[in-house]
Amino acid sequence: MHKAPPIWFIAGIKPPQLVMPQRASEEFVKLFRVLYIAILAPIIVGCGSNESPQEAGKDAPALTHDAAFPKVVWDASLWGNPRAGTVAVDVLAREVEERTNGAWQINLHYGEAISKARENLDGIAIGAFEVAMVCNFYHPQKNPALMVLTMPFLPMETDAKSKAVREAVYAHPAVVAEFARWDAMLYTSTFLPQYEFMGRGEAPSSMADWVGMTVRAGGGIGDAMVLLGATPTSSTATEVYTGVQQGTMDAAAFPFSYSHVAYRIHEVSDWYTNGMAPGSADCPVVFSKTAYDKLPPQYHKVLHDVRSMVDAAQLQAYRDVDETNLPLLRNALLEVSFSPAMRNELRDSVGKRVIDEWIEENQDTFDARGLVELAFEAAGSTFK
Repeated sequence: MHKAPPIWFIAGIKPPQLVMPQRASEEFVKLFRVLYIAILAPIIVGCGSNESPQEAGKDAPALTHDAAFPKVVWDASLWGNPRAGTVAVDVLAREVEERTNGAWQINLHYGEAISKARENLDGIAIGAFEVAMVCNFYHPQKNPALMVLTMPFLPMETDAKSKAVREAVYAHPAVVAEFARWDAMLYTSTFLPQYEFMGRGEAPSSMADWVGMTVRAGGGIGDAMVLLGATPTSSTATEVYTGVQQGTMDAAAFPFSYSHVAYRIHEVSDWYTNGMAPGSADCPVVFSKTAYDKLPPQYHKVLHDVRSMVDAAQLQAYRDVDETNLPLLRNALLEVSFSPAMRNELRDSVGKRVIDEWIEENQDTFDARGLVELAFEAAGSTFK
């Protein structure tokens, strides 16, 4: 029979003759604890009984920590309320939590609770949070290359073309580099639908009627409206309701139809356009590159595996709200319809001019022409 070890050893108390180095590192202490738990503790228990170390530990409670899924908590900065346009992040947060058995949580902070919409890239850069939605035309100077996706009349009329164009642009070196400057990386788009205008007062029945109007339209769409004689403003989405209500803007271009209803613009409007489809914008979901690089490989795989589900859910969300919104708008407001011929005339008169000017302004900074050509090629078209 083995002699039981002294009580100081079992209790982990230093004996009088044992002197630990005063500068013992934290790593040494951690290593000692690990070795004690893994090696010495079973031996000690076994020495005081007739059981083997394996038998002595057989009734010990199982460890609850899942080594395959270490605990990770991320925060996401969003604006507004949960809506069709945020389904991508909603599904992403749900799926990563489910697929890691709750170990990875992404906390969604809506309503600009942790950052203003225009400052989300800044927050990513300083590590204030790990995920954010950003809109390219909220801060053109921060993401000049991504502004290509605001060019008017890009060939993104279908979901498939929209997805192909955005993914191609995201992979362009100029876009990757400009987001890397903010320690950000693009995960996926929220695939904003084609824009339409909604406004208050007399509805425009011809191109000449836009002259003198103040319109919420950013990026290339805003530039196109300048050529029509309107004055654009790039107000954030949450500012538009008050602007239309108080008359500081006559109309607002939003992704149709979800945004107009999500931000209640129809409640203070008299008319909306349908078929004008002057273009779109881009509001991607971005990650902190530093935070992403710290994730274990199995979490990278989770992000890769859920991507197609996230994208499909986002696109379906827009189709779902259209089923409710379109009858609502047709019953409440005047619809100003644009025929394909009218749209083509608008595209030919102002669309190419805006794109050509954008290329000229940016070609010395990055390959602006290459980006435009890439966008058209991804949709199976050619920029001329």
